[in-house]
Amino acid sequence: GVVNIMVRITSALVCLLASQAAAFAPPSSRLARPSALQMSTDTGNKDPVKVGVIGCGRIGIVHLGAINKAPGVLPIVVSNPTVSKAEKAAKDFGVPKFTSDAMEVITDPEVDAVWICSPSQYHADQIKACAANGKHVFCEKPIATDLAETVEAINACNEAGVKLMIGLQRRFDPNFLRVKTAIADKEVGDTIVIKTCSRDPAPPPYEYVKGGGGIFNDMAVHDLDMTRFLAGDDPIEILAVGSCHIDKSIEDLPGSEAFDTASCIVRYPGGVNAMVDVCRQSSYGYDQRAEVLGTSGMIATDNVYPNTAKIYKNDFTGNADMPFDFFLSRYFEAYVTETEAFCKSLVDDTEVPCTGIDGLVALVMSLAADKSAAEGRWVKFSEIIEQVYCASPTECSLIANDEMFPDGFKPSSSIKELDKIVVPDVDQQKKDGSFMEKFKEMVWG
Repeated sequence: GVVNIMVRITSALVCLLASQAAAFAPPSSRLARPSALQMSTDTGNKDPVKVGVIGCGRIGIVHLGAINKAPGVLPIVVSNPTVSKAEKAAKDFGVPKFTSDAMEVITDPEVDAVWICSPSQYHADQIKACAANGKHVFCEKPIATDLAETVEAINACNEAGVKLMIGLQRRFDPNFLRVKTAIADKEVGDTIVIKTCSRDPAPPPYEYVKGGGGIFNDMAVHDLDMTRFLAGDDPIEILAVGSCHIDKSIEDLPGSEAFDTASCIVRYPGGVNAMVDVCRQSSYGYDQRAEVLGTSGMIATDNVYPNTAKIYKNDFTGNADMPFDFFLSRYFEAYVTETEAFCKSLVDDTEVPCTGIDGLVALVMSLAADKSAAEGRWVKFSEIIEQVYCASPTECSLIANDEMFPDGFKPSSSIKELDKIVVPDVDQQKKDGSFMEKFKEMVWG
């Protein structure tokens, strides 16, 4: 029978399940489900992909503008709790329908895909609702701030056979993409060290920082993801520290919410190290750079300026204006490019370039950084994955596909090292015969 208790599963069990689940499924169930999009067999005459957008704030409007220009995609409905914002967006972009209710977008029978640009606390439930209604999903990061809920949301999409793309827009920035290309083409040899920095023009208000999850989750997560993107591999462990220099009023907040400055070292396979520094204030503008040192050279990005004009005087030589001082200005092109990329994947029914797994691993990395700073030690990413819970052993099948956790997050693939599994009947079966066969029998009958 089903054991009606919360059961902790270790990372080894999670990864073992993930890697074996496909083998246990019947052959037909392992085949990718066809796209829900109805397309003509003539590639030059595809039916338009009809989409809805949830959230008409700053980010939603950027995405809506890009959707409106993307070939083969047609926005048909938008929503916002303040319905006047939805009405204005619909009017500005020629969208025929608007509503105050996100569920009306999700359940609209004409909608093929949904852009979720709502506040973070609504993301997971809206992703699950989209999956339940057969809608493909683009979601701004994070999927959720809770790891278990993140896994559930990803698997809801996996089991429903719908696409899920996560908005980690820096991956689409042309500057960082050029660095990625240089690494892939070995222009600077083999990677030795990766460095990134993110420094905001001014600190956010106290009320924004309070309850925001801390500097690693709401700020450094982008840089941590960028190190993984540039490394092309999955990290092993992290060391993080934080401090407060700018706004002393936040020092009374818990954990990393009390930090306005932080640094991380991330260890990757092959001895590659990545260094990240973030600060909530930069007196000289929005500072967003990356650098990679290789065995035969180095490549680095500069900040992005509104123009290329320079001033030459007897007391100053340099850019006439400061770098962009707002993330939407700095990354506008990246936001547009990522939206166009998802539109293309919908129209052509191809893989999305930034998956739910990427969003999941970014969250794991930021949670590990937070834990490292709190405990003053190196933290293995496997320690964070161990925090995933299931309602019972028979419900652990929510780990729905064999790519749920990348290889770099598997601290052990050896059955003999699974002695720390806390599910008693699984431990017992491990001691007698083939663990995975016994576990298959227990979980799947």
